[in-house]
Amino acid sequence: MNKELATKLNEKALLIAERFSKNNREGNVNNENFEIKEIIPTSDHTAVIYFKKNTGKIGMAFFYYINKGMSKGWKYFFPTDSHINGMMSILYYKLDIERTNYKHNFK
Repeated sequence: MNKELATKLNEKALLIAERFSKNNREGNVNNENFEIKEIIPTSDHTAVIYFKKNTGKIGMAFFYYINKGMSKGWKYFFPTDSHINGMMSILYYKLDIERTNYKHNFK
């Protein structure tokens, strides 16, 4: 991950920690405060961020970078088990597409 993207990721993570720590935030029934525990880069354009809560629990967010268009920038979500299971299956389909597309390089 280059320095510019890492800097922007850190800024976004700090903003998310601040937003999620708001006592009047919908869904914050336990009045939890969030702080960044660790930022783990998983590729040039993705990262996992652990947020430590004042309850002692850890929350995990998946961050991904979109590099063009109106959506440019770091986006995120807090994945559920269902999200993770779905993402794991993407590898199969991506490999299948690469296998199918390979022959088109020689036309």
